Amino acid sequence: MKYSIIIPVYNRPDEVDELLESLQNQSIKDFEVIVVEDGSTKTCKDVCDKYTDSFTLHYFVKENGGPGPARNFGVEKASGEYVLILDSDCVIPEGYLAAINKELTDNPCDAFGGPDAAHESFTDIQKAISYSMTSFFTTGGIRGGKKKLDKFYPRSFNMGMKRAVYNALNGFSKMRFGEDIDFSYRIFENGYSCRLFPEAWVWHKRRTDIGKFFKQVFNSGIARINLEKRHPGTMKLVHMLPMIFTVGVIFLLLLTIVLGATYYGCADCRNEYPCLSLWWVPLTPIVLYALLIFLDSSIVNKNVKIGLLSVQAAFVQLMGYGLGFLKAWWLRCVLGKSEFAAFEKNFYD
Repeated sequence: MKYSIIIPVYNRPDEVDELLESLQNQSIKDFEVIVVEDGSTKTCKDVCDKYTDSFTLHYFVKENGGPGPARNFGVEKASGEYVLILDSDCVIPEGYLAAINKELTDNPCDAFGGPDAAHESFTDIQKAISYSMTSFFTTGGIRGGKKKLDKFYPRSFNMGMKRAVYNALNGFSKMRFGEDIDFSYRIFENGYSCRLFPEAWVWHKRRTDIGKFFKQVFNSGIARINLEKRHPGTMKLVHMLPMIFTVGVIFLLLLTIVLGATYYGCADCRNEYPCLSLWWVPLTPIVLYALLIFLDSSIVNKNVKIGLLSVQAAFVQLMGYGLGFLKAWWLRCVLGKSEFAAFEKNFYD
């Protein structure tokens, strides 16, 4: 067996159904699928049973412990030379395994990952969220497009490696958030080679509404502080930009409110300080950025509605991440709390 595909799942049978259905269409058949039910109350056993005649599929159930331990559990059961880690909210194009196979044949490496995209069937808000998570104007190009500005750090929605490398690194840690980046850092720290496979992309649904998306990016902001604690020196300026953006937006909004209240509330002050008539000026950078996102997303997605939703998604992404970053900084760096003492909730919250 060459490839073992590991899929941890928690209460998402419908998504697993779509993912398994897409795996039926791979031109390369030398793979097995290992689904790990991580303490779900809404299981996907019946879904998995539908595909047992289509490819080699193993279904396991374990107590809830988070996605990292669930993946480790799955790899323990794997027999493939390579393990491929996929999130349950992904759908795989027909050429996915063929693209991986070609890359490994032409230029072998120890670990790898691929980018993600939005499928035509995704809702408008899912497409807007996908744009926000992949656009240069929101992430600075660090999340894995077809070109990379620096080292490529695979993420758990689409990553793979030799099973021997996975075992040598003792798999994923028990971090609540950011366990995939922690794993990617350890790949490089231990001298293994890692590359982006640009054609091995997946359709990634991410979150289905803005509320869930906010929780996801808020947790990502928390993860950045925890990752810096575990891997000192890995935080770059680009990782702090959402926090800077968040503080800047809050400051500009407060300044606008203060100037506006002064302008409308005191005619004498208005006459004495005519510059107060420009109370709206602090909003200009915010409006210009929103306009940039709207225009770019509308062009990329060829849809004005998605362009408008992308403005909302971009601000939620940046400010959600920024607020999570600030919370973790306060709890971990100022109050000195440990990683788990600071964030004691269900792994899938």
